[in-house]
Amino acid sequence: MIRIFDVLFAMLGLVFGIPVLLLLVLIGFFDTGSPIFRQERVGRHKKPFVLVKFRTMKKDTASVASHLASSEAITPFGKFLRRTKLDELPQLWNVLKGEMSLVGPRPCLFNQEELIAEREQRGVLQARPGITGLAQVNDIDMSTPRLLAETDARMLAELNLLNYFRFIIQTVTGKGSGDRVKG
Repeated sequence: MIRIFDVLFAMLGLVFGIPVLLLLVLIGFFDTGSPIFRQERVGRHKKPFVLVKFRTMKKDTASVASHLASSEAITPFGKFLRRTKLDELPQLWNVLKGEMSLVGPRPCLFNQEELIAEREQRGVLQARPGITGLAQVNDIDMSTPRLLAETDARMLAELNLLNYFRFIIQTVTGKGSGDRVKG
């Protein structure tokens, strides 16, 4: 049932969000010259997939987890995108393709071995990664791998339609700070 809502909301978001997406792409060209960011991430069953987002950091920034990146790498427009969570909009394409869900554990990088091990131990990697979830609305990020994996496992064990909609609404209304970048 959740997959049906994923597809429906992703399609609606992409269709009705086209004016916003195009505006953000245009502004992104002026900001970084390359508004779309693609990065290989760990997907369901540890299968790699290419996540798409709006670029929030300078193009030459090292490919590391957000909590390891320097805040100086974030562009002024990138700060706006992160604060409003609009940088996540292109991931609706990943949801539509079946690589992600709207709600699930945030996909990590393959070099985040501790987090991958913690998630494997708890069965978290059996689920589609998500745009938002319990950890995100509670400000738990990838800097605490064990806590994140435990929170992800708890979310998946308790995931039902009510919680699915709750996490989406909490994210849209601004609960959670998004990916943290060291100051």
